[in-house]
Amino acid sequence: MDYRIERDTIGEIKVPADKFWGAQTQRSKQNFPIGHETMPVEIIKAFAITKKASAIVNNDLGLLESEKAEAIAYAADKILADELTEHFPLVVWQTGSGTQSNMNVNEVIAHVGNKFLQEKGSDLTLHPNDDVNKSQSSNDTYPTALHVAAVLKLEDTVLPALRVLKDSINVKAEAFKEVVKIGRTHLQDATPITLGQEMSGWHRMLEKTEKMIQESADHLKDLAIGGTAVGTGLNAHPDYAEKTCAEISNITGKAFRSEPVKFHSLTSYDETVYAHGALKALAADLMKVANDVRWLASGPRSGLGEIIIPANEPGSSIMPGKVNPTQSEALTMIVTQVIGNDASIGFAASQGNFELNVFKPVIAFNFLQSAQLLADGMLSFEERCVRGIEPNYEKIDQFLNDSLMLVTALNPHIGYENAAKIAKTAYEENSTLKATAVKLGLLTEEEFDKYVVPENMIGTIKE
Repeated sequence: MDYRIERDTIGEIKVPADKFWGAQTQRSKQNFPIGHETMPVEIIKAFAITKKASAIVNNDLGLLESEKAEAIAYAADKILADELTEHFPLVVWQTGSGTQSNMNVNEVIAHVGNKFLQEKGSDLTLHPNDDVNKSQSSNDTYPTALHVAAVLKLEDTVLPALRVLKDSINVKAEAFKEVVKIGRTHLQDATPITLGQEMSGWHRMLEKTEKMIQESADHLKDLAIGGTAVGTGLNAHPDYAEKTCAEISNITGKAFRSEPVKFHSLTSYDETVYAHGALKALAADLMKVANDVRWLASGPRSGLGEIIIPANEPGSSIMPGKVNPTQSEALTMIVTQVIGNDASIGFAASQGNFELNVFKPVIAFNFLQSAQLLADGMLSFEERCVRGIEPNYEKIDQFLNDSLMLVTALNPHIGYENAAKIAKTAYEENSTLKATAVKLGLLTEEEFDKYVVPENMIGTIKE
């Protein structure tokens, strides 16, 4: 392998000749051979957005030459276009401030930007610290990149996927609004409900968590940029923070703001904890929906079997013809990962010491992983499961008519005690409610048929 020599304040180091990073990236690569989890591409792109915005603002403030600002913007755009992905090799398990990933971006931008300047015939040279990192510190750029990446991921990936699933469930709820079935509480038979009503509960869950995610994303729009090393704004122009946030907003199309108290934004990740809490709420709802689906589809002959779900692939390597609720299984595994990520994020966010939290990369990695998994999982579950759900009318009618809890309709007419006597006796004698009610002399057949009508038991709530 061919190498070139790069230098930093520690000294000289060999860097692969075909790579665009510099000395600090190479040192990190050698000093942290830990795991396979690399810095999320969303963070790298958010850094690129921040560097581009910063260069534009530094130029506007008279602190950076126009040619240098143009070169930085050119290189940043290359990153955003996924043309330089191979040049960002660093793992999550590095310095907790993310300094080395900040420098990785600075070094790659300087390398690409200098080629750009050379091709233009310019005598200027970009320095990764003095120019690309001007008015910045890793301590304010990393939390800025995290917030930018998180907002983009929530608003452009998670929420659109959530809406696809929510709308699909709503279509099914409307289609099945008159399919009367037995309800269940405590996994035991309860009073009747329609399949549409049952699914409307799923739909409402997603409506609620959608609003929670939207609201939590707004808190992430306060940015740390301009705080530099400890929150004082040392080496940054007084107008730099506000102007850079405005430029980031211009680049992304999102309304970012400058956090007014930078001492908070460098050391606290409460906004991230809060936003991931909304993702955890979504995950909890998805666990309920996925479990309901696989319970209702269980069987096909020895389970509940009230709904039919798509048969996507063979379910067993030994049992011919077996089909499993694999989309539910994938989604529920995602939920367990998200809940685990939430615990990691919460603990990491609690570790801000004095002016800095040094658990930034693990917070970013877990947050973005949760968001991506949830988005992908919802889209897959919708396309390969929810969209194909159909009622098993025969099984639904069987369970409905056999249920002892239809006796609840008799409470207003013969009282709770007598109704319970009918249900208990019918269960012990393996008889029907009607036959038992008549046998006990509590009702005539005509009275029973008049009072016990499942279609009249599905509620009085106005839709």
